[in-house]
Amino acid sequence: MGRAFEFRKERKFKRWAKMAVQFTRLGKEIVMAVKAGGGDVNTNSRLRTAVQNAKAVNMPKDRVEAAIKRASSRDEKDYEELVYEGYASYGVAVLVETATDNTNRTVANVRSYFTKYGGSLGKTGSLDFIFTRKSVFTFEPGDRDLEELEFELIDAGLEEIFVEADENGNDVAVIHTAFEDFGKMQKTLEEMGIEVKSAKLERIPQSFHAVSEDQVPEIMKLIDRLEEDDDVQAVYHNMAE
Repeated sequence: MGRAFEFRKERKFKRWAKMAVQFTRLGKEIVMAVKAGGGDVNTNSRLRTAVQNAKAVNMPKDRVEAAIKRASSRDEKDYEELVYEGYASYGVAVLVETATDNTNRTVANVRSYFTKYGGSLGKTGSLDFIFTRKSVFTFEPGDRDLEELEFELIDAGLEEIFVEADENGNDVAVIHTAFEDFGKMQKTLEEMGIEVKSAKLERIPQSFHAVSEDQVPEIMKLIDRLEEDDDVQAVYHNMAE
């Protein structure tokens, strides 16, 4: 059917694969939220956030409800959240967040990926000087005056607000607050009637490491492999664009 068809098919398969990974990770987050605070989104802010993030990536409603129901069962396994830190080739810092029901499997896999792709796994806390944990909220700005909103959100812990393009090229407003201000900002946005698209705790690099264009593919092999692992929830790095 031609190269154009094959290209479109490949892109579609990659998009489906990415969605499947997102759904798996969000399903785990829902399970952990229910285990920690119950299955009612009205009283469990972590679960409310997880469901909100699931909606943002169009996770089917029946899958969300199934995850909540499954998590409420005593037979459902628990996940342990672990963070691994290390360096990829050429000195790029890499931080990996995981949620696992088998820590031996997870650490063995993560270590093997670093080794295979020319990196090295470090000690917990070794990258604290590079990454800062932040609360990150996104919403559609519409015709809202962001300068006015900035003043209204200062008391909720606002550090910065800006607009950037999402992966589909649409404008999205982004809010950063300190890690400990997550709940306060979430509550304030809800009270103001702002529909949040996503609400996450992310690791923001405070410094960036420059590499050559030829070195990027080698570094990305490690990052891509880590992101493909079922136990991995998020991967952060400080490679300069």
